[in-house]
Amino acid sequence: MAIIRKKILAVSGSLRSNSVNELLLSYLAERYKETLDIQLYNGLAELPHFNPDLDNENLPVSVRKLRAEIEAADGIIICTPEYVFSLPGVLKNALEWTVSTTIFSGKPAALIVASGQGEKAYEALILIMNTLGAKIGEHAKLLISGARSKISKIKTQGNISDALTAKELDTLMQSLLETITNEQPVINSI
Repeated sequence: MAIIRKKILAVSGSLRSNSVNELLLSYLAERYKETLDIQLYNGLAELPHFNPDLDNENLPVSVRKLRAEIEAADGIIICTPEYVFSLPGVLKNALEWTVSTTIFSGKPAALIVASGQGEKAYEALILIMNTLGAKIGEHAKLLISGARSKISKIKTQGNISDALTAKELDTLMQSLLETITNEQPVINSI
């Protein structure tokens, strides 16, 4: 009997190619490839500015695609930097396009803010995702301050150079899996 990997939508809040956040998501995709099918969402830049007047039967194609990908996923991982003590506008915009739906209601989610500081973005992301109804496990939230010194670039894949951060990421992923399956899956630590 084949093992069916859980489908996870990974969203980077940064549009910068090979950003620390994208590298971190690539690291997670590689690390958990036996257990999870982690797919990086690449459509943030194509989303129009949120306009409630467009949230009708003439919904922009890019917004329909975003909503469909969230709905089809067993869980979601959001990994974002902090810009000017808040979430990046492109990520906030994407989340605003889901407000009139219930696609995050009960959706298992893991939240990571990887930035220089990140406290305000971390608080904002938790508040927004709770408001949208996401199901966030007790240990499925992580603030990685000083991210550049903890995540090194290896081609297009990240590597965790800080042992504590690697352990915290394992704990986060364990919590996400438990939320998805309501079981106690085993994930090997680094």
